Amino acid sequence: MTDTDASNRLPVWCAGKDWCPITATASLLGKKWHPVIVHRLLEGGPMGFNELKADVGGISSKVLSDSLEDLEDKQLVNREIVSEKPVRVNYSLTEHGESLESLIFEMRDWGMEHLDAAEEQEEAIA
Repeated sequence: MTDTDASNRLPVWCAGKDWCPITATASLLGKKWHPVIVHRLLEGGPMGFNELKADVGGISSKVLSDSLEDLEDKQLVNREIVSEKPVRVNYSLTEHGESLESLIFEMRDWGMEHLDAAEEQEEAIA
């Protein structure tokens, strides 16, 4: 590993443990809307808040705002102010976010293959 590679890696508290890569990755994507937001940005490219909210569907403005802030803190999403008046912000994926493409699409493909609609909410796994 080069110094450049090391400086581009995300810091985790459990580094060096054999279970750490799985746990750390799950913590980055473990919240309900995080993988969906990353998926939409992978498929649609940079988007404004309202466009992303409409594309995600079913998410409140507060939850989307909190999720985007968390994903930005975790270095998966960039927030760029496009204009000041009126304020317009675009969200896009960082290199780390873009590198999740195969994982996100595998999650989608697995779900399409193995999940089906429950007849009643009590039967649902989520």
